[in-house]
Amino acid sequence: MKITSLFLLFATISLSSHAQLDATTYDFWQGKWNATWKNQDGTVNHGTNHIEYIMDGKVLQEHFEIADGKQAGFKGTSISVFNPNTKQWHQAWADNQGGYFDFIGAKEGDKMIFNTKPVERDGKSIVLRMVFYDIKEDSFTWDWQGSQDGGATWNLLWRINYSRAN
Repeated sequence: MKITSLFLLFATISLSSHAQLDATTYDFWQGKWNATWKNQDGTVNHGTNHIEYIMDGKVLQEHFEIADGKQAGFKGTSISVFNPNTKQWHQAWADNQGGYFDFIGAKEGDKMIFNTKPVERDGKSIVLRMVFYDIKEDSFTWDWQGSQDGGATWNLLWRINYSRAN
């Protein structure tokens, strides 16, 4: 009896978190942004990110570029789309270094998240995710996190502070 109750509670929580996602979930991200972060050696890097709706306002397209430092010239782009049938956001990312990621959107409290599906490597379940939080009209924080245990615990890999460009 207890297991059934726990399952129903978990299913309700899971469904309610998906129900919180809609076509406007990532509207806050739209616009032109300045990006700043500290490297492991303490130096500060800068980049820009321009996010706009395309394709009749149904697809969110990102244009990210690193402006200075060792990574200057790095460029990436993504497209994000909300599927009204599944009530899920999907994102595909590609960059000029040959990187490609496929993400599924989620929401945890006031955090907007894009997760990769788990990949088994060397006996570990690897998951990567982007977490958008401290979201305000003119700023937010973005974390790139990794997990080697299927998402039970997370390690910070990169933190970017965003401020809206004028």
